[in-house]
Amino acid sequence: MVLLEPYTITPRLQKGDDVLSVSISSVINNDTSLLEGLQVFKEWGLICKNQVVKGRHWGYFSGEDTVRLKELHPEETPNLIAFARGGWGAARLLEHNQPWQKGWLLGFSDLSSILLARLSAGFDGSIHGPLVTSIAKEPEWSKERLKSILFNKSAPDLYGEPWVGGIAKGPIVATNLTVASHLLGSRHIPDLRGVILVLEDIGEAPYRIDRMLTQWRLNGILQNLAGLAFGSFIDCVDQDTDNASQAFTLNEILKERSIDLNIPVIANLPIGHCCGNAALPLGWEATLDGYSGRLSLHPC
Repeated sequence: MVLLEPYTITPRLQKGDDVLSVSISSVINNDTSLLEGLQVFKEWGLICKNQVVKGRHWGYFSGEDTVRLKELHPEETPNLIAFARGGWGAARLLEHNQPWQKGWLLGFSDLSSILLARLSAGFDGSIHGPLVTSIAKEPEWSKERLKSILFNKSAPDLYGEPWVGGIAKGPIVATNLTVASHLLGSRHIPDLRGVILVLEDIGEAPYRIDRMLTQWRLNGILQNLAGLAFGSFIDCVDQDTDNASQAFTLNEILKERSIDLNIPVIANLPIGHCCGNAALPLGWEATLDGYSGRLSLHPC
């Protein structure tokens, strides 16, 4: 198994550290949820710096690529960069040079491309978790989990539905299936051999989920994992009602594409486009128990 060696281990946050909110995907037209999210960080004792410009857009993006790239890599590196919202646009920035810096990075969905690319470059500190515009609506346990990861580098176990038994140990990588699938073959996908992979998605028909998982299998990626877990798959239903009797359900697809891998598999973890969206730090060592459905983190 090939493991990434982070250039530096990200230190715990402390009260008085700064958090920078940026928007590098889709446009933000309503800043109410943004301000509510920043208030959560303020209550944790962090100093909030907001770089989001309400209504700024270049087409359906929150600004031109060069503008968003500059905001992703500020001159003064904050302790935490928290992405404001997802949508689409982050992966376009990966066409450019990435002067990654140490520190924490928080987001998910479209921002999965940035988290994966940064991990692939060897940097610790990327967290798959709530966006600034969604964190205020997260249940208390989810907010406390994220806070504990940032300030204490610890988190309670998560539980899902056991599908295939066994015990897997390895670094954890959580990502959006669609976003990650469009990075396959690029240098922005980390080496996933021996990894515990967690996948989630939203709004994709089961046949598209089937197509993407098949692509991962054809690339030999799923066959070389230590363990596999599925988070939430919201609104992933077949809209073709005429052929509903012949269609596979989402769970049928997920099971058929995973249960023959000879690795532990669990499903229905509270991760992804659900509320709550449990934070997972990429690259941390973890244990996946396919008998009980438990996912445990072992902080570095």
